[in-house]
Amino acid sequence: MPSLEDLRQHAPIILGVLIVGYLLGALPFGYLVARAHGVNIFEAGSKSPGATNVKRVLGERAGNTVFVLDALKGIVATAWPLVLGHTRELAALGVFSALVGHAFSCFTHFRGGKGIATGAGGFLVLMPLVTIICAVVWIALFFSTGYVSLASIAAAISMPLTGIALRQPRFIIVIASIIAVLVLYLHRANLSRLAAGTEHRRGASPKPPA
Repeated sequence: MPSLEDLRQHAPIILGVLIVGYLLGALPFGYLVARAHGVNIFEAGSKSPGATNVKRVLGERAGNTVFVLDALKGIVATAWPLVLGHTRELAALGVFSALVGHAFSCFTHFRGGKGIATGAGGFLVLMPLVTIICAVVWIALFFSTGYVSLASIAAAISMPLTGIALRQPRFIIVIASIIAVLVLYLHRANLSRLAAGTEHRRGASPKPPA
């Protein structure tokens, strides 16, 4: 874990990583791709600019495009400090700020997606093996239950747990844990629908609320 003195000494670069990460994450690719198709994604489907909603509204090609672009935001936000020779701990702040930017974008009145693709891109740079294991968790739950939200929540929670099991740096695990909590918060509506049995499932129309 970085000491207080380390934080003070590296305050300018830390601030730079946070700002650049936020601005990268805030790029509203889901909104822009949907607009290119003549759709305001904030008024369609689940009203989320995330790849899942874009795919449901506009089709697989548009949704996959958004997923790749959102993942690239996390990759770039995390990778550039490493390219300049900074630590993985500093790079972890990049993925955190990118996810915050994605969820609360200054370009769309602080509305955004849930950050799964952006977080996955960043952690693929930081902890490749851990991210691959979490991707397997996502795939297993998605194809066994049909719920994107449940698979995403489980993958986010498994990130810090898998990081602990594979003895990743403590600070990165702390960041992964904070991100997992943020993902749970961003999925709070999905959790309510899962509990009520009204959440959208792959291949099925969402059930109307009772």
